[in-house]
Amino acid sequence: MRVAMFSTKSYDKHYFETVNEKQGHDIAFLEPRLTRQSTVLAEGYTGVCVFVNDILDAEILHDLAEKGIILIALRCAGFNNVDIKTAHEVGIKVVRVPAYSPYAVAEHTIGLMLALNRKIHRAYARVREGNFALEGLMGFDMRGKTVGVIGTGKIGQCVCELLNGFGCRLLAYDPYPNETCREMGVKYVSLRELLSQSDIVTLHCPLMPETYHIIDDTSLRMMKQGVMLINTSRGALIDTPDVIEGLKNGKIGYLGIDVYEEEGDLFFEDLSDTVIQDDVFSRLLTFPNVIITGHQAFFTGDAMQSIAATTLENITAVEKGEDCENEVTLEHIKD
Repeated sequence: MRVAMFSTKSYDKHYFETVNEKQGHDIAFLEPRLTRQSTVLAEGYTGVCVFVNDILDAEILHDLAEKGIILIALRCAGFNNVDIKTAHEVGIKVVRVPAYSPYAVAEHTIGLMLALNRKIHRAYARVREGNFALEGLMGFDMRGKTVGVIGTGKIGQCVCELLNGFGCRLLAYDPYPNETCREMGVKYVSLRELLSQSDIVTLHCPLMPETYHIIDDTSLRMMKQGVMLINTSRGALIDTPDVIEGLKNGKIGYLGIDVYEEEGDLFFEDLSDTVIQDDVFSRLLTFPNVIITGHQAFFTGDAMQSIAATTLENITAVEKGEDCENEVTLEHIKD
């Protein structure tokens, strides 16, 4: 299949070219994001391969359909950036990578917890300046702390497994409880109970209308003073201005995020020589108890290999007219 791959970086090209040697697809690696202005680049192709910040709303999907696009291959698990209903109406199949390496995201999540707790980011900067003082670097033992895991799919389960090894007390909130988590001692509770009891709250749920801004002023009021909040899932799970207020009044004692609601114009680009125009994001950068990483939780060699392999297998299945187990259907948005 002739495929236009948007939002391509050098690492995408490396892994996809390597895996594609066996699949044999004709892939054009394009640097721009898919937007209303860049749909013209899809002219002459049968499918487009997109990532988390590419835009696939109704207008763009109609444009792509008119250009002869029959497939959208997401090289990620989430599909919140795709209007699935419109894709179905215009006859475009949507496939995704539901599981590439949950361990990569889970391990990054734990890394953020440890770095924030033990203030490793601040200690690193101090030592490089010859400052070996310990004042301001006090942490706490993870053992015995209560961690609330919101969303216990594959990634949430891996996070629970890792935290279980630390000796944490684990609470979870998920409309669809994971029996593996239950077997390891995770206790499923209401969202209110989880928020009120947890020393650490970590988000691993998909972005959908029910979870949009699941962390806002109302939910923050339920949390313990000085709570640690981690988000390695989707930026819009948290209301950033409300979280900033939580940081200012001390309700949030630690914040670790790998995603940001308005990350589309920021992440995956080198902006070190420019002035960031997003005032909300810039405010987050001023807090000493905040660590932000640029959507890199998934970014391991193992994960990239898996993403490339599954994405290309999905494309092959659609090209051959076979059923693809990773197709996103209308049933997914009804769940």
